[in-house]
Amino acid sequence: MNYYNEIKEKLIDNELYSKIKDYSKERNRVKTYFEIGKLLNEAGGKYGDNIIDEYSKKLVIEIGKKYNKRTLFRMRQFYNVFCNEKVSPLVTQLSWTHYLILMTLKDYDEIRYYINQCLTFNLSKRELEQRIKVKEYQRLSEKTKNKLMHQEKQEIKDFVKNPIIIKCNFNYDEISEKILKKLILENIEDFLTELGEGFCYIKNEYKIKLGDRYNYIDLLLYNIKYKCYVVIELKISELKKEHIGQIQAYMNYIDKNIKSTEEDNTVGIIIKKDNQFVMEYCSDNRIITREYYLI
Repeated sequence: MNYYNEIKEKLIDNELYSKIKDYSKERNRVKTYFEIGKLLNEAGGKYGDNIIDEYSKKLVIEIGKKYNKRTLFRMRQFYNVFCNEKVSPLVTQLSWTHYLILMTLKDYDEIRYYINQCLTFNLSKRELEQRIKVKEYQRLSEKTKNKLMHQEKQEIKDFVKNPIIIKCNFNYDEISEKILKKLILENIEDFLTELGEGFCYIKNEYKIKLGDRYNYIDLLLYNIKYKCYVVIELKISELKKEHIGQIQAYMNYIDKNIKSTEEDNTVGIIIKKDNQFVMEYCSDNRIITREYYLI
């Protein structure tokens, strides 16, 4: 088999295809690079690793400078990373620039997670880089990762990161619950992304009446995917059992007075500075607790 001629022919075909202004040309490029990566891998196994250097010198002259040694090496790396059966069915779904970023990762399950996030949210290169930078996958629980690995059904709490990252553009001497809420509202889209898929903002300081007294829910959200309201309470002090009772009362109010029969039970999320053992004695599995981290 003449590996060089086959590689050259595929690259020439790709160059011609790239002239067509069509949505599928990037898919063709990725598919071509994957196939070339396979050929380079086979040729390297037969003739040694120096074959990439040899091929690149000829391709630069015959086709163009962009097919240098570094580019061919990346094509082979692309094949070696994405030939894994866990991710290969998804290989033509993203752009080449997305895959260059994903090739920096070593864990196949993490790669598959980010591919699915890119497809679900149409992530740009910059957005993908940011998610990897803040270690989004690592902040998922081991239980969630196992669910993803075995393609099991997920719950609303599975993709709520821990800790939740909150952007802080100013230096505050002291963080109060009021300031924490202000930071969240200033970057509400980022905050909703930290919680997972399908979250929508309804209102802050949502007023409800319990008995003869008015109370105010810090943040009231709705999740479209899971069809339920979400009560958010912010705590910067030590978590106490009274806080659990407070959010339970708010959740029960929403269930009784606002949610419809078609909607699922309200979920509560307590966002706090650190974990406290009081949650070990809470039997209400509707309540989620997460730490927050300011960046």
